[in-house]
Amino acid sequence: MLSQGTRLGAYEVVAQIGAGGMGEVYRARDTRLERTVAIKVLPAHLAEQPELRERFEREARTIASLNHPHICTLYDIGCQQGIDFLVMEYLEGETLATRLLRGPLPLEQALQFAIEISDALDKAHRKGVTHRDLKPGNIMLTKVGTKLLDFGLAKLKQETAPVDVSLSKLPTAGPAITAQGMIVGTLQYMAPEQLEGREVDARTDIFAFGAVEYEMATGKRAFEGQSQASLIAAILERDPPAMSSLQPMAPAALDRVVKKCLAKEPERRWQAASDVCDELKWIAEGGSQVAAMTGTAEPKPVTRLAVTLPPGQQLAGLENGPAVALSPDGVHLAYVARQGGTQQIYLRAMDSMEARPLPGTEGGVIPFFSPDGQWVGFFAGGKLKKVWVSGAGAVTVGEASNPGGASWGSQGMIVFAPILNAALRQVSDAGGIPQPLAHLAENEVSHRWPEFLPGGKAILFSAAMVVANWNKAKIAVQSLETGERRNLIQGGTHPRYSPLGHLFYAQGANLMAVPFDLQRLELMGTAVPVVENVLQSPFTGAAQYSFSTNGSLVYVPGRLQSAAQSRLVWVGRNGAEQPLAAVAHAYQFPRVSPDGRRVAVGIVDQETQTWLYDLSRDTLTRLTFGGSANWAAGWTPDGKRLSFVSDREGPANAFWQLGDGSGGVERLTTSEFIQVPMSWSPDGQLLAFIEANPTTGQDLWVLRLGDRTTHPFLRTPFNESAPRFSPDGRFMAYLSDESGRWEVYVQPYPGPGGKWQISTEGGTEPVWNPKGRELFYRVGNKMMSVEVTTQRGFAAGKPQVLFEGPYVPTPLTAPYYDVSPDGKRFLMLKPIEQGQGAPTHINVVLNWFEELKRRVPTGK
Repeated sequence: MLSQGTRLGAYEVVAQIGAGGMGEVYRARDTRLERTVAIKVLPAHLAEQPELRERFEREARTIASLNHPHICTLYDIGCQQGIDFLVMEYLEGETLATRLLRGPLPLEQALQFAIEISDALDKAHRKGVTHRDLKPGNIMLTKVGTKLLDFGLAKLKQETAPVDVSLSKLPTAGPAITAQGMIVGTLQYMAPEQLEGREVDARTDIFAFGAVEYEMATGKRAFEGQSQASLIAAILERDPPAMSSLQPMAPAALDRVVKKCLAKEPERRWQAASDVCDELKWIAEGGSQVAAMTGTAEPKPVTRLAVTLPPGQQLAGLENGPAVALSPDGVHLAYVARQGGTQQIYLRAMDSMEARPLPGTEGGVIPFFSPDGQWVGFFAGGKLKKVWVSGAGAVTVGEASNPGGASWGSQGMIVFAPILNAALRQVSDAGGIPQPLAHLAENEVSHRWPEFLPGGKAILFSAAMVVANWNKAKIAVQSLETGERRNLIQGGTHPRYSPLGHLFYAQGANLMAVPFDLQRLELMGTAVPVVENVLQSPFTGAAQYSFSTNGSLVYVPGRLQSAAQSRLVWVGRNGAEQPLAAVAHAYQFPRVSPDGRRVAVGIVDQETQTWLYDLSRDTLTRLTFGGSANWAAGWTPDGKRLSFVSDREGPANAFWQLGDGSGGVERLTTSEFIQVPMSWSPDGQLLAFIEANPTTGQDLWVLRLGDRTTHPFLRTPFNESAPRFSPDGRFMAYLSDESGRWEVYVQPYPGPGGKWQISTEGGTEPVWNPKGRELFYRVGNKMMSVEVTTQRGFAAGKPQVLFEGPYVPTPLTAPYYDVSPDGKRFLMLKPIEQGQGAPTHINVVLNWFEELKRRVPTGK
């Protein structure tokens, strides 16, 4: 055993990381290239025989030439003071053997890993290198995929002496039987010719590969035995049970590929690993969509039941997105709930009556699972996070404000919808800076609810022309290899794909299904409703459903409505509340008139319209008609008119009309892009608005009312939002994500001058105190206040917390609150009280795919 600090040539040992029959393994530092490497010290019995050392060095050079992304790279070989060693690529992750202790892999992941392994084998075989000890323990799972270890070393040991398989000399089998002495390899994965001492070649690796793939997909070894003798007999004489009998979702084509790999005679197997790889790629791309229940097992009965939440617990976060998620293997259910004033994510095993909160998920929304079901991803505090299902604490993956869904792919990437007026982004599940994945098409305002398709080569998502009305959204698919995009459905949202070959989406309160060709990315029939009464929000496009690859379905029943029911409430600077008499609705963007007598507020139902609430008379009157989305209203400084964004004449642009409802509606901006009015200058001559440009993102523009011309205020490579003129008109507060998250900034208007960052730990929804000298913004549940000076230049103080409360957060970036004319009260949106309509149960349908096959046959 080598001690820390031992030098082997240019390599300095750091720590031992493994040991086995083929030697000890150490983590070391390459002092020349300043990189971490792994060093394997070879056992003495190999180094003592000159002919073996010569052959070892020759084979090592061959292995070093194997340049493949899924083969562990051999960097160097050496000998120092009688110690022979190999220098290899240092890998972080876990072995496939360790992962399989937790059960089978999701079918999509098992296929992807098999493709990588078979492609690596093909590369080695073409170089004349045979592995001869392929097994889960020699396959490392890393964030970039699989890595094959110890290529070619078993071949060296094989030639030491004739093989003696006298059964009387073989001990009782352990958990993973490795023969000692003359039998080389791990018995469970050894081909018959290897056990019998016959000549071995690349087809021997193909047999072992078949055994590994069988175990990945089913969680069971292909061959079992109580002793080495019985295990050898099983390999020589018996075929394993059909994969479909253990994993009903396994495609018949995959069963066929593995069965041919495991043929007893080498001549009856696949003759090249490339053939195996091609077959697996065909399956992964949808060539065999007879995925479910294609084996000999009898169909299982469809069972309906309901999961009732514990007393005092209600589903929460429904206004943000799906509050329920089922793990790919159907073992766990994650859901968002509020209990005792705390909202967090709970996890329940489907075969258990108990649910437990996941630590570190407070305030979390939109749960989703990793492909292996071992992690739950979610969003909280403007960040994308993940937590082990074991509850070992949450880890931040990246920045993500106001998210619109996410999907975790088998290649270690997470795609998510970040904010309004932004296209899809992706980030490594190990963490990092999110990168663009798609682009907004013409007139699109947002992408939401992405879904990786099997194999990770394409992605489904929803795209909206009007952010406030997802009933008119379209569903698109984009190839990640070519970048080609195709629109599939008009008038649907929240798409998902099933291994049966269906595309699901929400339309109204129905869950629709249509056959879908995964290879050609095309619809193959007519959509039909398969589940009625599924809760859906027309404002966010979120539908409350999820299903597993083995055919279980969960959904929240409810009619088509926004789940964000709230009440209007005044909140003092000290946090004291004074509710208004207005009944609860799905309110959005409240704006107090300059005289403090009325409130303009959006109400989301079948449409999104602007209403006026008279504070003295407690009356609510609809203001806008025409178009299906009229929202983000703002008062002119004289209180006579209201500007708003509307879809009544094509792309959503700015309009205005008199506040008493008389007269007509007049268009203020005309653009091919989405333009959302935000703030009027004190003299009423300038209107600041957001423009959503597919090329440059969100930019800030200003309309001059006198000549109706528009001019850019901020056009940068980043996104800007929520512009607000200061009460004296000399400065503009706004948001920017240039730092990687939303922060509040101030710049002189119209300039020139510098800029000041107001928030210090992220922030959205900036609003000036109408009296000046103060700027407000929100961070999570906190209302922040910053003292400012605008008379002689600009100066800002330190942000202070005014009050904190569970008021409805903005689904975008614009303020979801307003300030009274005297600057002493805040008009907030408070979620309805617990027990007044919040769902408390989740519907479950077990073996739902059996019903689906009858109702919507794919013809595959």
